[in-house]
Amino acid sequence: MGSRRCFSAVSGVSVVVLAISIVALLNADVALCGCSYKRIFAFGDSLIDTGNLLYSIGNSASPIKELPYGMTFFKHPNGRVTDGRVVVDFYAEALGLPLLPPSIPEEASGQFPNGANFAVAGAIALPPEYYKTNYNFTTNAPSNLDRQLASFKKVLARIAPGDGATRALLSESLVLMGEIGGNDYNFWFIDPRNPRETPEKYLPDVVTCIGATVQEVINLGARTIVVPGNFPIGCLPAYLSAHESKVTDDYDELHCLKWYNEFSQKHNLALRQEVVRLRSQNPGVKIVYADYYSAAMQFVQKPQAYGIADPLVACCGGNGPYHSGACNNKTKLWGSPDRFANWDGLHMTEKAYKIVADGVLDGPFADTPLRHLC
Repeated sequence: MGSRRCFSAVSGVSVVVLAISIVALLNADVALCGCSYKRIFAFGDSLIDTGNLLYSIGNSASPIKELPYGMTFFKHPNGRVTDGRVVVDFYAEALGLPLLPPSIPEEASGQFPNGANFAVAGAIALPPEYYKTNYNFTTNAPSNLDRQLASFKKVLARIAPGDGATRALLSESLVLMGEIGGNDYNFWFIDPRNPRETPEKYLPDVVTCIGATVQEVINLGARTIVVPGNFPIGCLPAYLSAHESKVTDDYDELHCLKWYNEFSQKHNLALRQEVVRLRSQNPGVKIVYADYYSAAMQFVQKPQAYGIADPLVACCGGNGPYHSGACNNKTKLWGSPDRFANWDGLHMTEKAYKIVADGVLDGPFADTPLRHLC
């Protein structure tokens, strides 16, 4: 089955990951009836990390260790890079499962009866060596798909030893691949001095890497995999601030940056095509594309319908027009998070994540509505 793999430009080590979960339900507060999925295994970055980066940084200082992070649902910081829950939390609730624990704290001992979250805030898809070798670009990403997949395999070998046991466990699990790859672009784009055309050159390698990761988890025994696309980065306050322009044509009718949203759409088109290819190579495996871009555009296009005042400004941040800047216990909260789509310039609020999750769980923002997977 599928032979393409993703390799480090330096070591030749296959870079892969895998990912998580999803399933559906009209109301995320009510467990799906009759669903056979017993676990969620999630891979990705800060958009779904539930505590791996927090654990990994140990005693080092970090804003995510302090309020206002975690203020909404948990009432305390918990490792999620937002005010409350993230999309994978709503998927778990829809399945009637506990919220996913981060994998790293219990990698060597946890049994993970309901699954685990291998996502790490700041993670990239390709290995850092790829960017250093090909673009002389250094990234301090704390994780990548290769590392997350290696950890996943280590856990599987312990909790379900042997090929048969591994396949049985994965056959009744949902695997969610991301969103991943966004930071491969963010780390380059966020510095306006970098030529913006460069990520177009490595976009195919990011998508190939994601596809190779999906194939790897299928080879391990996964039968249901959800592959989310990228968000409309041209509508993020951090991008709007870093790439603010006096040229009217740089913006669309919603005041988002056209070029950057078009880039996200290029990534998503290539990823959709990769999903189609993977389906043809793996008959009998459910591979679902989740359209996070369109799901997020709901509250950009019609913010009032969701009780959002301005979808292009951050809830926590600085004094500029987009409230962009560091979010920590000393910066300003511009109001209640439930009136905002964006939390800190790059990440969404719990409210926005729930809107996205609902659109994926029940449609129309998954090519197979996830509620129909049960």
